[in-house]
Amino acid sequence: MKAISAVFLLLLLLTPGIGTAQSHEDSARRDSLLVAAREIIGMQKYCALITVDSAGQPHARTMNPFPPEQDMTVWIATNSRSRKVQEIRKNPNVCLYYADHKEAHGYVAITGKAVLVDDMSEKLKRKREYWSQAFPDWKYLILIKVIPEEMDVLNYARGGTNEAVTWRVPSVKF
Repeated sequence: MKAISAVFLLLLLLTPGIGTAQSHEDSARRDSLLVAAREIIGMQKYCALITVDSAGQPHARTMNPFPPEQDMTVWIATNSRSRKVQEIRKNPNVCLYYADHKEAHGYVAITGKAVLVDDMSEKLKRKREYWSQAFPDWKYLILIKVIPEEMDVLNYARGGTNEAVTWRVPSVKF
């Protein structure tokens, strides 16, 4: 029976067209979700950064992120002495949540790993005007780089809908 299953699987993989349509559909769905996510994110000036403390409790705060890079990596500047930085040092699992609750367009939640970056060339590359006031000598300025692992996307304008039974929204794995 194992030999028949192995032969069937091999034929399935070697038959032209089989499996290709599925991967093309998956790729098109992924591309569509990325466009929908960028649209929602582009409407927001702020997002919520959610970290987890040493007792396992989540903490959310409003942040002013940079637009996502091509691979959906997101950069944020903050104070190196802040609670969020201390939490990230102990547990790099974070979530970025983008939504406008005044206008219900949908939301994007990016879960991933946060990396603390204290490199002057990166800071200079991303410099914002308000940093002069917030970080006069840049001594306590640190960047948070969020590397995405999964992203939930609900964009009503693009026909995004939840799964009927569980209400799970469409997602992309990185």
